Amino acid sequence: MSNDTIANMIVCIRNANLTKVKTVRFPATNSTRSIAKILEEEGFIEHWREIPQASQSIISMTLKYQGRERTPYITTLRRISKPGLRVYSNHKEIPKVLGGLGIVILSTSQGIMTDRQAREKQLGGEVLCYVW
Repeated sequence: MSNDTIANMIVCIRNANLTKVKTVRFPATNSTRSIAKILEEEGFIEHWREIPQASQSIISMTLKYQGRERTPYITTLRRISKPGLRVYSNHKEIPKVLGGLGIVILSTSQGIMTDRQAREKQLGGEVLCYVW
C-alpha cells in the first residue's frame, strides 16, 4: 500500500467503476473521510460508512450507477496535487472543471472543501483532485 492515501482511494474508486462493482473499501484517514463526505454531498456516491477495526478503520463506499448499462456517476476522478509535485491555487485562480459541471476538491486552511465553497469563503489551497 502506498503512503498517498488519497491516490489509493482514487485508484480504488476508478477500478471499481471499471468493473462496475457496487462497494469499494479503503483505509480511513481524515482526508479520505472528508473526500467521501464531499462525494456524497455532491451526489457522486450513494453513501459511505466507517468500519472500525483493531489496527485501522476502513471506509466502505457504495458507488452510484445509472441505467441498464450501469453507467457510473463518477466519469473521471483525477489526482492533481501529488506528493512529488504540489499544486496550489488562490481563490481567484481555482480551475473550473467542465465549465462548472464537475468539482474541484481543495485542501484549505479551513479543511477539505469543493471549489464552490472555497470561492464563496475566498480561500485558496492545495488542489487535490477533479471529479466529473
